[in-house]
Amino acid sequence: MCCFGGETEIVIRANILKTILVTASALALASCGGNDSTDSSAVVLHRGNNAEPLSLDPHKASGTWENNIIGDMFLGLFTDDPDGAPIPGMAESWEVSEDGLTWTFTLREAVWSDGVPVTAGDFVFAWQRIATPTTGAQYVSLLYPIAGMEEASTGAADPSAIGVRAIDDRTLEVQLVNPAPYLPGLLTHYTTFPLPQHVVEVYGDEWVRPGNMVSNGAYTLEDWRTNNYVHLQRNENFYDNANVCIDDVYFYPTVDNSAAGRRVRNGELDLNMEFPGQQMEFLRREIPDYVRVHPFMGTIYFSVNTTLEQFDNADVRNALGMAIDRDFIANEILRAGQVPAYAMIPPGVANYPGGVESSWADTPVEQRREMARALLEGAGYGPDNPFRFEYTYRATGDNPRIAPVVQNDWSAIADWVEPELIVNDTQIHYDNLRASDFQVADGGWIADYNDPYNFLFLGEYRSVPMNYARYNNPEFDSLVTEANRELNLELRGEMMARAEQMMIDDMPIIPIVFYVNKSLVNPRVTGWEDNLTNIHRTRYLCFSDLEETAAADE
Repeated sequence: MCCFGGETEIVIRANILKTILVTASALALASCGGNDSTDSSAVVLHRGNNAEPLSLDPHKASGTWENNIIGDMFLGLFTDDPDGAPIPGMAESWEVSEDGLTWTFTLREAVWSDGVPVTAGDFVFAWQRIATPTTGAQYVSLLYPIAGMEEASTGAADPSAIGVRAIDDRTLEVQLVNPAPYLPGLLTHYTTFPLPQHVVEVYGDEWVRPGNMVSNGAYTLEDWRTNNYVHLQRNENFYDNANVCIDDVYFYPTVDNSAAGRRVRNGELDLNMEFPGQQMEFLRREIPDYVRVHPFMGTIYFSVNTTLEQFDNADVRNALGMAIDRDFIANEILRAGQVPAYAMIPPGVANYPGGVESSWADTPVEQRREMARALLEGAGYGPDNPFRFEYTYRATGDNPRIAPVVQNDWSAIADWVEPELIVNDTQIHYDNLRASDFQVADGGWIADYNDPYNFLFLGEYRSVPMNYARYNNPEFDSLVTEANRELNLELRGEMMARAEQMMIDDMPIIPIVFYVNKSLVNPRVTGWEDNLTNIHRTRYLCFSDLEETAAADE
């Protein structure tokens, strides 16, 4: 994190911006296509960001690449520290009732980027807005622990009845339906951020346009050139602005990670959030100090559309899962330390015993394919009734390399198993998943907070459309609900594990591998800490030569 703070250090920083470092940043900006709105004396960071954002509205976003941008502009009750752990954001302090159901937050004094105070009413406004069905929030189910949120989001209750109220401008009370030990982590998520009521009510959905949007985080939206870049500028009204180093940050949709890697090596990008695993050995030879690989709290998995007749049989779904050679995918295709996954929840998740996996996980893959053939034959498939289905995958990252491998794995079950590959742009792909417009499809889940429920809620039927498979098991839903009411964390974890085992046995999702994060970060960039959530807010980043010059001037 940048070490500046106080008036003297701000003056030092202003002088440093006259140095050759600034010239280098300006040259890099020109090569990346930045516009003339950036001050030539500004400290500029260029971030590769995987995909084009669909929306910068916290209630309409759903991807990690959108979170990277939105989390730079907005600050919730809690926020992420450089290690990815939840720390106080807008919450200055808080109290929790003995039963764990009432949280009362005292807000810090802060203003929006236009100088208007941020109040508890802005949180109430935002959470009532996301609870309103016409808002169309795909991610509202994440907030179902808040009393009344589920009923309001489904149209069964008025959004004004949710369990959130402003006691005064700086005191916010939140009522929960069950104790939530993970609440601080959840409150770092963009769905829980406050919105500027005074702006949203004037512009409606247009409030997110450059020139209209105001924010309460370290940065404001300056420009958004579709399929080119999103440009954020430092928010001079941010409460911790004195400790922010980067003046301007550009986010580029780097769908082609090989090309993005070349841009990092050429100095056009300061970092990129992904690189192809098969290039890791080359990159470690060529630019060893750039390569960042570490465990990541996420899972690559396939969803199986259980609403379709051919997939409403758990035996059929298990047959598809059995046939996949996860070791080959992890070790020969991805090749960056990914771990074969036979469960949805990755190792290392807090308050969780683990130990869940498919009953056939330790069976050799050739024997598993024989088992899969028997299951499909038992379901009525064979030479006279071929098993034909579509497998849809994302065009980004390593997904196009995984697709033909799993196609071959499934075809190896029998010559009457005929999977067809279909590739889609990432945005279209996830739109289709949420709309249930697919048969079998790839996907990835990155934890929003460190708790097993953040994975298991994907199997709750009430979580549709995030429950892409439309898995509907009342026994599973009841067990998860019961677990969330349990105050004993050890017992709660055991109940969660039983629920996960139930879901894995039913196989509405097919876990493939547990993620590792693969980033390329120029060693000049400081403040980047490898962490389980892979969240790196720009407010903590700086450049080593800038910091060294500042230290020398001191």
